[in-house]
Amino acid sequence: MALFAHCFTCDRTSRAASRVARVLTQAGYAVLRFDFTGLGDSDGSFAETTFSTNLEDLRAAARWLTDELEPPRLLVGHSLGGAAVLAIAGELDSVGAVAVIGAPSTPAHVSRLVSGALPAPDGHLAVTIGNRRLHISPDLARDLSAQPQLQRISALGKPLLVLHAPRDAVVGIGEARAIFDTARHPKSFVTLDGADHLLLLRAEDADYAGSMIATWASRYLPARAVPPSGPPTAPPAVVVDEVEDVEGYAHLAHSGRHTWLLDEPLDVGGADTGPGPYDVLLSALGACTSMTMRMYARRKGWDYSPARVTLRHDRIHASDCETCETTSGHVDRVHRHIELDPSLPEDQRAALLSIADRCPVHRTLLGEIDIVTTTHASDHALTQ
Repeated sequence: MALFAHCFTCDRTSRAASRVARVLTQAGYAVLRFDFTGLGDSDGSFAETTFSTNLEDLRAAARWLTDELEPPRLLVGHSLGGAAVLAIAGELDSVGAVAVIGAPSTPAHVSRLVSGALPAPDGHLAVTIGNRRLHISPDLARDLSAQPQLQRISALGKPLLVLHAPRDAVVGIGEARAIFDTARHPKSFVTLDGADHLLLLRAEDADYAGSMIATWASRYLPARAVPPSGPPTAPPAVVVDEVEDVEGYAHLAHSGRHTWLLDEPLDVGGADTGPGPYDVLLSALGACTSMTMRMYARRKGWDYSPARVTLRHDRIHASDCETCETTSGHVDRVHRHIELDPSLPEDQRAALLSIADRCPVHRTLLGEIDIVTTTHASDHALTQ
């Protein structure tokens, strides 16, 4: 389990965060990315935050991992996020390796980015960083300067990897040298030659950083042993055969020892001998939604009456969808209504409804899907 801390004023969707996390995932790590308070999709006001509040956010993320999944073993931080992971790594016994990308040796280095801040009407300070106009707390600079960062790095006591671009114009290479010289062994340094501070100029820079972190960390975080029973077998394929000599469009689906019938409704020429393909698709989403909530509730020790999920599919004009990226033509819309036990406390209801969006089928439908079609006549893909 890895925990990633993004750069100052960035969010979890930055190139460094997303691409490094993807490479780590491919190497076998589960990576948690999150938004610091007031950034991205997080609640709260960025204008009220300081480096100390960022550390509290990072600690909270580590606690969440520990409570919900397992403690983090690898910490990765970019820029000021790197300073943050260096600051708390010594507190987390589970952490066995720390990697920082373009990190300053002390948080006070960020003070120069906000040195030109001007008083704002709301009592905060207004500053422009990377073409973004932001309000910051008057306490930010003082908090940055008060951090005992070099003492923390010296006392880290964990393997450290420092990655830095020699021509980083935001956080100079001297900051990486200070981190490396202050830290004790085991420590390693990787040069991100030609990269910029945010790893935006070339996608391969973030990919390279991720691959180096994964390779380096494997020395200190060995892969888990395969259980004696061996690796899990692949789930059975779903085979769909057309049913012969019947009216309509009946098909029989098989998966393992399970069989079910699909057809089209009467009004489109089917015989209505089974649910339609979209009905089966909706049932998968509905069942996955309810199963995910039930698994979460059991892990929490909560009890509630069975849930009901009602779903409907239709197509709407893209112009009628306020949240869709598509702006022309039509888009598919799934209406999902979840009924939970009304006696559940409000906080439990909110948690279950939130976890519902994380069901695997939901994530698959919203993610990028690659469909490769083959035929018995050839092993070559026909369409993708």
